[in-house]
Amino acid sequence: MDGVNTAGVRAVARIRARADGRGGTSLPVLRGDGPLALRRTRGSGTEAHVVLVGAMSGPLGGDRLTVRADVEAGARLRVGSAAATLALPGQHPGDARYDVRLTVACGGELLWLPEQLISVRGSSLHAATHADLAPGARLVLREEHVLGRSGERPGLLTTRLTVRIGGRPVLDQQLTCGPGAPGGWDGPAVLGGHRAVGQLVVVRPGFEGEPVTAAELGEGVAVLPLPGPAALVTAVAPDALRLRRLLDGASEALLARAPD
Repeated sequence: MDGVNTAGVRAVARIRARADGRGGTSLPVLRGDGPLALRRTRGSGTEAHVVLVGAMSGPLGGDRLTVRADVEAGARLRVGSAAATLALPGQHPGDARYDVRLTVACGGELLWLPEQLISVRGSSLHAATHADLAPGARLVLREEHVLGRSGERPGLLTTRLTVRIGGRPVLDQQLTCGPGAPGGWDGPAVLGGHRAVGQLVVVRPGFEGEPVTAAELGEGVAVLPLPGPAALVTAVAPDALRLRRLLDGASEALLARAPD
């Protein structure tokens, strides 16, 4: 950790996954500091499992947190988190920032499946995820955002998700919710009064020849094809439990039909 000062906490967590030559995946880099602690857990088959453990509360106002995960050719990595992340107001002025940067090489696979991010009343957070994939890479990326704890109004939350395949942008979207957000964020064209919003990106080389068809998958959830071998699922729900069920169902359906 770089330290705590009047601007809040600076912390970085780094993961690097590499094929070990024996059919499994090694983790030559697994390092976190400050509130970003990383733990390797028991994997399955060729897949390595890592859990992000929140060692402190946060992100708080003024914090700058970054998580980097790099998956090399032939490696398979699953990353989750031990609990939901709470964006909280802090003693330091200014917004908090939480940046996730992911890279996956050709033949590598990343399952990025953290728990929900909860925007607590009085907080202000910018959360950005950037995923850069080589052609032939595989990705399952889930994001879930909950606006406020039970019976609570949310803080100000801005999220941005960017995905590139072979250097080509296939998705770049931003959503701002809560006090101070542009008008209409809670209206029928965006969240429609729901408190939980999520998205799922699935990249499979086989989608190049058999692209996903745009469709509603149920109330509040839809799938859209993205340029290249990718699909986007978006969902809104009244609570985190319902949102997870919608995204899990969509993930199962997409992966079951993936040609590869």
